[in-house]
Amino acid sequence: MSQQPTTAVQDYLKAIHRLGGTDQLVSPIDIANLLKVRSPSVTGMLKRLADSKWIEYAPGSGARLTETGLQEALRVIRRHRLVELFLTKVLGLDWSEVDREAELLEHVISPRLEEALARYLGEPDEDPHGHPIPTSSGQIRNRELRRLCDFQKGENVIVREVQDDNPDRLRRWQELGLIPGAKVHIQSHEPLDDLFELAVGGRIIRVGSEGLSGLRGEFLAE
Repeated sequence: MSQQPTTAVQDYLKAIHRLGGTDQLVSPIDIANLLKVRSPSVTGMLKRLADSKWIEYAPGSGARLTETGLQEALRVIRRHRLVELFLTKVLGLDWSEVDREAELLEHVISPRLEEALARYLGEPDEDPHGHPIPTSSGQIRNRELRRLCDFQKGENVIVREVQDDNPDRLRRWQELGLIPGAKVHIQSHEPLDDLFELAVGGRIIRVGSEGLSGLRGEFLAE
């Protein structure tokens, strides 16, 4: 396959990857919802992606990335996350601002610039939101993470990654100290009121499960 993937192709491959299309079928409806496009448009694009061998597509069931599609998705993800880190670490942009900028820049960065960014940043493992950065050879670290709202009273948690597509929520999490690397103790949970009481950075905060949505971490033994 010799054609250079278009921006739309890259966006679809990245979306399918995000929805778990590495090893399972992803439904067209889920893709449409994530990309905020109409379902008929998705169906047509999936057929074209399958014809070009980027995906395996079963009409009525869904799509899965081929090895070629996976490598292209990881290449775009790598560039996106490197750009996010550069914008925050070097240019000083707030972490709530960089996802939108990276969405634009990820499609125009050359392989040479990609590697220059990686060298300048010290071959980083994670972006500002805690998401692993794929290596230049297309490897990505997999972690078994759970939603913060799934942990139980009395457990200690370390926040590993945060969803990066809602600027208001990112700013709020930063105010609360709920950032990657933060240690959290689940003080209490009141299911009827949907209220968690958390100890974070020496203070107590109270937040509902919706306020924790998009935060993922792992159990911290202490």
